[in-house]
Amino acid sequence: MEFKNFGIDPRLLEGIGAIGFEVATPVQEQAIPFILKGRDIIASAQTGTGKTAAFLLPVIHRIITSAQDEFIKALVIVPTRELAVQIDQHLEGLSYYTPVSSIAVYGGGDGCSFEREKKALSEGADVVICTPGRMISHLNMGYVKIAALKYLILDEADRMLDMGFYDDILRIISYLPEKRQTLLFSATMPHKIRDLARKILKFPAEISLDISKPPEKILQIAYVVYDSQKIPLIKHLLKDKLIRSVLIFCSTKINTKKLGRELKQSGLAADAIHSDLDQATREKILLSFKNRKLHILVATDILSRGIDIEDIDLIINFDVPGDGEDYIHRIGRTARAEADGVAITFINEKEQRQFLAIENLLGKTIHKVILPSEFGETPSYEPKKSHYGRGRRTFHKKTGRGKNR
Repeated sequence: MEFKNFGIDPRLLEGIGAIGFEVATPVQEQAIPFILKGRDIIASAQTGTGKTAAFLLPVIHRIITSAQDEFIKALVIVPTRELAVQIDQHLEGLSYYTPVSSIAVYGGGDGCSFEREKKALSEGADVVICTPGRMISHLNMGYVKIAALKYLILDEADRMLDMGFYDDILRIISYLPEKRQTLLFSATMPHKIRDLARKILKFPAEISLDISKPPEKILQIAYVVYDSQKIPLIKHLLKDKLIRSVLIFCSTKINTKKLGRELKQSGLAADAIHSDLDQATREKILLSFKNRKLHILVATDILSRGIDIEDIDLIINFDVPGDGEDYIHRIGRTARAEADGVAITFINEKEQRQFLAIENLLGKTIHKVILPSEFGETPSYEPKKSHYGRGRRTFHKKTGRGKNR
């Protein structure tokens, strides 16, 4: 379905055309009509399906075709500052030919950024994209013009609950008018998401997209290794290789920092992005990676959500992802458009049943490559005998236990 067939304001269509959008994705085709009609929705959709535009486009349309005032009209709550910035940038592009104003509100900045946020929130930016903790800090001070808010969007709601933001979300909602339109987007629908939906949504339309499979052109391989072999193997795979862009995912902050340090000390153009870095440093590292000055980026899953970079040649899963959806999300960063890509996963002896579950979801067996003999003995691959997650600091993402990001 083409965007012009939704009945969207011409000014917004001009922005859509400038970006190069023509045909709606499945989640956009399903969600936009409901949102334009004022319905609450609960949508199961992964990152990369076009869900950001699915909620931004109809909300922008409704804002610019309604009476204007100085109050905040829409609030988008997200799990990370990187995602807040990314959505704000996306909104700027879509709304370029409209009068809609927006601001990303997140922690980690200096006093000047807090004052800039305070000014926008007290004067009434049209759309506010925020992380929960920072927004609560502003709300507690009493100057946020939120009393006439019409639209609330929760993006990546499952991630926010994984990170312990359930109570913070309810606290923010307690400041909002009860009469509003609420849109909830989540990659998965665990019990806690359903519980939250029952609390905050009114007769919602439900949208559920099947989990997309990774493109067939991605070459997927795996190595069965001991933890002590992971860093030497990465160095072996990357040393003297002409690879422009490598993204390495780690499940913990400790592994992210250690691996980034080891790769830099080996003379590779590598760096790591994690929550101990301030926002300015993170943005500098991401810009270097986008500009190809930095060829290898190590990141945790949560921070990777804000990395919107095309043409990544190689994805390496230093740790097996928490579930199949995370795996698909990770490796989907490569082989975009017409390019080919490679995805490599390291499997230790404790992660084998976890990886088997991913293979079952994919409906295929990932080829296990034998390590060169100089690496010594490796674990045998016997996933049905292994113990799921025992001894790991990062457990299944739905439990939220044991995380060390």
